[in-house]
Amino acid sequence: MNNPGIVIVGLGPAGAELLTREAWEWLCQAEEVYLRTSMHPCAAELPQTLRVNSFDALYEQHAALADVLQEITQTVLQLGEREQGVTYAVPGSPWVAEETSARIQERAAQLGIPVRIINGMSFVEPVCAALGIDPANQLVLIDALQLAEQNVPTFPPSCGALVHQIGTRLDATEIKLTLMSNYPDDYPVRLVHAAGTAQQSVEDLPLHAIDQSVKLGLLSTLYVPPREHGYAFEEFQEIIARLRAPEGCPWDREQTHLSLRPYLLQESYEVLEALDREDPDELREELGDLLLQILLHAQIATENEDFRMADVIQGISSKLIRRHPHVFGELQVNSVDNVLQNWEKIKAKEREENGNSHKIGMLDGIPLALPALTQADQIQRRAKRVGFDWNTIEPVIAKVREELEELNSAENAKERQAEAGDLLFAAVNLIRWLDIDPETALRECNLRFRKRFAYIEAEAAKAGKNVEDLSFEEMDALWERAKKAFLAQDEN
Repeated sequence: MNNPGIVIVGLGPAGAELLTREAWEWLCQAEEVYLRTSMHPCAAELPQTLRVNSFDALYEQHAALADVLQEITQTVLQLGEREQGVTYAVPGSPWVAEETSARIQERAAQLGIPVRIINGMSFVEPVCAALGIDPANQLVLIDALQLAEQNVPTFPPSCGALVHQIGTRLDATEIKLTLMSNYPDDYPVRLVHAAGTAQQSVEDLPLHAIDQSVKLGLLSTLYVPPREHGYAFEEFQEIIARLRAPEGCPWDREQTHLSLRPYLLQESYEVLEALDREDPDELREELGDLLLQILLHAQIATENEDFRMADVIQGISSKLIRRHPHVFGELQVNSVDNVLQNWEKIKAKEREENGNSHKIGMLDGIPLALPALTQADQIQRRAKRVGFDWNTIEPVIAKVREELEELNSAENAKERQAEAGDLLFAAVNLIRWLDIDPETALRECNLRFRKRFAYIEAEAAKAGKNVEDLSFEEMDALWERAKKAFLAQDEN
């Protein structure tokens, strides 16, 4: 027999009765086969003349699925270089939810190793038959181990999903925790076991209970039905596109990047107000309003052929991964200060690679449109990252006193304005040293003042007076009463 290189055989979804004739004939004349996993109904029904090996042990040796697939790929390639080549058999079809097939074929082409694919029926057909669904209706296929390693599902909830090869209850637990980031705990799902075999069964149960099934195994597939409309990011994009379309809303169609500026600013401040109120429902609504502004700008850019929403997401995703080598790479960091210092080094390298090293300083990335208080805080934090900061808080406090004296000694309006700015900047520095956000602190102070002054107005009204009719001493007394009243409320 001539050297066949690598022959990848699809074992189908069940026993030998669902093998293709081509696959059976090849296995009958082969001497040896390597199974990706022996946990498959067909494994016990292979021709008795075959020497059967499997890669099952690798799943125990490696914590990450990617490492398992990588070692399987490398081993099959090495075996394929032998004179007799290698037969590698996978569950279902080599081209449906079988990542090793694509990896092997790509590397084999680079190494000049011939590859033959003997196809088989995938698990999809019998699973869909058991569920009574059409896979053409936006159905996503995802490996159970891959999903278990994620924190958030990578498919939109508007699509149905088949999660295949759920081997253990632990896998099912990790899977349900991932899915619960996009679905309610009691979301109705279905488990299909041993599809296409005589032992086939379908379980209907809530998402939180999938790891309680006693039938879980490598022949178990979880079906997650699509959610009702309105939960997918892509559907939201479609709504915005419809609003901007020729038959859409006249007001939305008129908007430009420049005309939307005040709304972007307004919605940002409304998000901050919701955060100040610590109201989750209000925050959810205001984040939606802010997201609307982002999507409108992205849609306008798409229409202008400047960029698309996918480009925005790709850009920020790449930036976050690039700037967090301690999370997505091998870099070791010991503290938050290490993270920030490394962040500045990475940004400097990016500026150099983009040809902007001579144009952009550390502080140039701070938007001038930010509130002055926030600008001051950001300037000082960035200066600290390169060591331009005191080592203790005592000189920081002394600087505030110094600036207060200089303001008091200023001789004209121009000097007073300059010294007032220096005093505020020094005060922001002290607040930063106390690990307090100055913008938040001042916003909360403003909110407390508004509540206490409203108390004074209410008490004046109870006495049949307008607030302007009260003397300063009367207002000050009511102010102290307001402080005690609200302090008592906060303690309760």
